[in-house]
Amino acid sequence: MDNLEKIAVLIDADNTQLSKLEDVIREVSKHGRIVVKRAYGNWKKETLKNWENELKRLAIKAEQQFDYVSGKNATDIALVIDAVNLLHKGLYDAFVIVASDSDYTPLAINLHESGVYVMGVGEQKTPESFKNSCDEFVFLENISGKVTESQNDNIAFEHKTKSKETKAIREESQNIDAIHNLLKIAADTYQDDEGYVNVSAAGAYIKRAKPDFDARTFGYTKLPDLIKDFPEKYKIKRYPGKGTVTIVAYKCIEKR
Repeated sequence: MDNLEKIAVLIDADNTQLSKLEDVIREVSKHGRIVVKRAYGNWKKETLKNWENELKRLAIKAEQQFDYVSGKNATDIALVIDAVNLLHKGLYDAFVIVASDSDYTPLAINLHESGVYVMGVGEQKTPESFKNSCDEFVFLENISGKVTESQNDNIAFEHKTKSKETKAIREESQNIDAIHNLLKIAADTYQDDEGYVNVSAAGAYIKRAKPDFDARTFGYTKLPDLIKDFPEKYKIKRYPGKGTVTIVAYKCIEKR
């Protein structure tokens, strides 16, 4: 969804890559105006020592949360409490949760049930429950980040401590057959008299059915590029829309 007027971005610093922080803000800004930017963590931790400069530069409010019990962190609880408090103010039309933790699933469900747009941003290893509880889920791997000198130490730590994605998770996230199936369903549902469906309508349907869909996951910039790369499956046509807009539509090629 684009043209959102008041977006709240809540970042779990214990669960996010510092090297991607600016690109996350840019990605979310494509949807509209960010009015709340908060990052949660125990800033006394050695692992978060390089966050200060980036938070200042990007004008992100740092929310301190001490670990009350050794080996446990209360960051997720602090983020959830703030999200609920912000929701009850009734000022925001979208919430962005930047984390890869399934513990945020109940929060995303609660926000979604309240009628606001919910976007998640996390790694491909993020559990299905959290991804599917959002209206849209963006993989950090699909967002290009520029590494700065001040981030080098923290990034090195991230590479050492980051859990490796299993082969099954990677294959599942890149299963393009599921996308072809959704494109077929969209065509059957929204096609015009000639059998063509607007790619924008199909893309909106796919996002509703599979919130973590992103053409970049499969190596394409946009959905039309993906469709164009399978001429044996789809026929494409372009026609003028309003003003200078060009509408792209496709139809499925029946197998004989």
